[in-house]
Amino acid sequence: MPRMRITHVITRLIVGGAQENTLLTCEGLHARGHEVTLVTGPTTGPEGRLVERARGGGYRFIELPSLVRAVRPWTDWRALADLKRLYRELAPDIVHTHSSKAGILGRAAAAAAGVPIVVHTIHGMSFNRTQPWVVRRAYAALERFAARRSHAIVTVADAMIEQSVAAGVCSREKMRTVYSGMETEWFDPRRHDRAAVRRGWGFDDGHVVVGTVARLFRRKGYEQLIPIMEQAARQDQRLRFVWVGDGAQRGDYERELERRGLREKTVLTGLVRPEQVAGLMAGFDVLAHTSQWEGLPRAVVQALLLEVPAVAFDIDGAPEAVLDGRTGRLVRLNDLPGFAAALLELARDPAARQRLGAAGRALCVERFDHRRMVAALDDLYQALRESKRAAAVGRDASVGGGSQRT
Repeated sequence: MPRMRITHVITRLIVGGAQENTLLTCEGLHARGHEVTLVTGPTTGPEGRLVERARGGGYRFIELPSLVRAVRPWTDWRALADLKRLYRELAPDIVHTHSSKAGILGRAAAAAAGVPIVVHTIHGMSFNRTQPWVVRRAYAALERFAARRSHAIVTVADAMIEQSVAAGVCSREKMRTVYSGMETEWFDPRRHDRAAVRRGWGFDDGHVVVGTVARLFRRKGYEQLIPIMEQAARQDQRLRFVWVGDGAQRGDYERELERRGLREKTVLTGLVRPEQVAGLMAGFDVLAHTSQWEGLPRAVVQALLLEVPAVAFDIDGAPEAVLDGRTGRLVRLNDLPGFAAALLELARDPAARQRLGAAGRALCVERFDHRRMVAALDDLYQALRESKRAAAVGRDASVGGGSQRT
């Protein structure tokens, strides 16, 4: 395929799903011979950084100080100008934006700079059920504005297409799902010593380990998870809990665990390197995913790749990985007793856990492979480029024909 100049833009490179997706995309496109540039704003916060991986990816990496995560009108105008200038210097064939802030500014700048093709990925809706209605309406309006400056919008799950169309962001024809890619080779249960991981936590084969992988942040559902844990632990003394991740609310959550008598049953690993996550998840018996807002829940897919069944709320992209009764259990959003009951059901049935986990790996090992994601995006770019060329040829022919008739 022809070599292209492709610029990806994302607000920051914390340890997170959208960021991992973007890095895998840049690495994969670079390996395919494209000229790739990744533009990001400053990376701050307790969630960890992926900047070092980006710097070592072999492609061009640019950190733009004005592209900050917080909404700051003066700084945002400067970021818009900086992006326009940068696009004119780089002369990309394609600009591909990620995340809401970079998506809005990055697409506006690309249109103003005359970038031939503009693509955006929705990793999770910028307007969602966790926000006040006035914020949702403002973000929906901004997404409609940005969509008019996009040639294609990629979603990491079909649910994002349905939500976008329902909100009038753009037509269904402009959208397509490209499932978020994982390094599936890392999430192979045969690579990890499950017993050793559990011993390191002080657990043995008699315990049933319920794990969670998420930032310690309010929208990730810990306010729901903690009472679920309390309900379930009261009924099954074998239950133990592991939280993988860190975040601004860690102290609040630790105090609540202590208050409910759960602290001694819960291991908080803190921040770990992305390449360590698979080894820790291999020690789980069940994954509990209580996030209040998601695109595609990567932790769910990663657990299933490790043959660990998942229990999740029935929202957003979760049903595209958790097939109720086949790869795990889906529970109505914020039905805390129902969620606790689903955990207890799996805790008491090791044969069901094994069956659901095996089916989950079979579903996910191909669907969510990072190489498949990169190939699909490359095909999309090529199709958009050919479509634009064909349209240009058609316009030239029309102009030429009109002049002959005159």
